[in-house]
Amino acid sequence: MIAYLVLLLAILSRILPHVFATTSVGFTAVGGGLLFFGARRSRWQTIIAVLALMATDFYLTTYVYGAAFHASAYLVTWAWYAAICLLGHQMLSGKPSMLRVGGAVLASSTSFFILSNFMVWAGSGMYPHSLAGLAACYVAAIPFYANDVMSTAITAGALFGLPALAASIAESLRESQDKHLPLA
Repeated sequence: MIAYLVLLLAILSRILPHVFATTSVGFTAVGGGLLFFGARRSRWQTIIAVLALMATDFYLTTYVYGAAFHASAYLVTWAWYAAICLLGHQMLSGKPSMLRVGGAVLASSTSFFILSNFMVWAGSGMYPHSLAGLAACYVAAIPFYANDVMSTAITAGALFGLPALAASIAESLRESQDKHLPLA
């Protein structure tokens, strides 16, 4: 159940900045939310997360940006959504370590940076179709990458770290109480 609430949080983090006319410059809960969803749900339930984010892309494109929706323009993004859920399932199911969460955060943010900006370069007229144009596209996207790494790290850190912290505190309290119980 909590995985679905996290998915809802990820979707809202994409929509709400537009509702309140603010820009988040790539600061969303999507990466961390997908990693968590993937870790907590079966691989087959990845389709639920992808479909929910597809609907979000449709809503943002048509109603917020007022543009025509072309599904083909989103295929790489949708494949990335699925891949990040599967990465979460593969790396973070069971008992994830800080190292595994950090690795998954860097892998998800870096893969999105590389793929999405390559598609911007290849599929739009914003940059010349040359090596210099590709480099310019990646350089222009660095602030978005930094914010994506930070937001994914914060989200994944909270989602995976807080339950571990709570379990550790509960264990410490149990051990402390056991030491102070009178022997019968």
